Amino acid sequence: MNSKDNTTRNIVLILMIVVAAAFRLLAFKYKELSNFNPVGAIAIFGGVYFADKWKSYVTVMLALFGTDIILNYLYFNKLTLWYSGAQWTYLAFILMILVGSLIKKVNVLNVILASIASILIHWLLTDLPGTLYPHTLAGYCTSLVNAIPFEKNMVLGNLVFGFILFGGFELAKTKYTFLRTKKQLAL
Repeated sequence: MNSKDNTTRNIVLILMIVVAAAFRLLAFKYKELSNFNPVGAIAIFGGVYFADKWKSYVTVMLALFGTDIILNYLYFNKLTLWYSGAQWTYLAFILMILVGSLIKKVNVLNVILASIASILIHWLLTDLPGTLYPHTLAGYCTSLVNAIPFEKNMVLGNLVFGFILFGGFELAKTKYTFLRTKKQLAL
């Protein structure tokens, strides 16, 4: 794989992530889609496919940050770059990218296991700073229980968008050799 092919592969990966991230904006119009979004799948996908792992972190986090800015503007009619508890959300997604980077062989089982791990990470971290419940163990447990419907939507989002992203890229790799890594071309 030459550097032109690697650049083309990275552009394809970035475009897939950006297009998938745009689906996150549907939750503003359709409230029932809250947390049914591609961000978990995007994090795992980026962690798996970028050869230079730093690119997965930059691309995924910029996609998340960019859609956060747009969503915050849509919900609050003002430009908000940061929100209460954002550090926990961003830490969760950094850890999801790490989970994706640990996948050495892309197959259905590994992607499902990474999706489950990412949902658990999101569920456990993003409810830490909540302001709706007392900052006690009982309050944290209550927030976790009340978050289950949202996490259920995240499970569905990870499955649907994971199928689209991983399935689409794996299918494209069978047709376009420039999407394969050096190691895959040697096989």
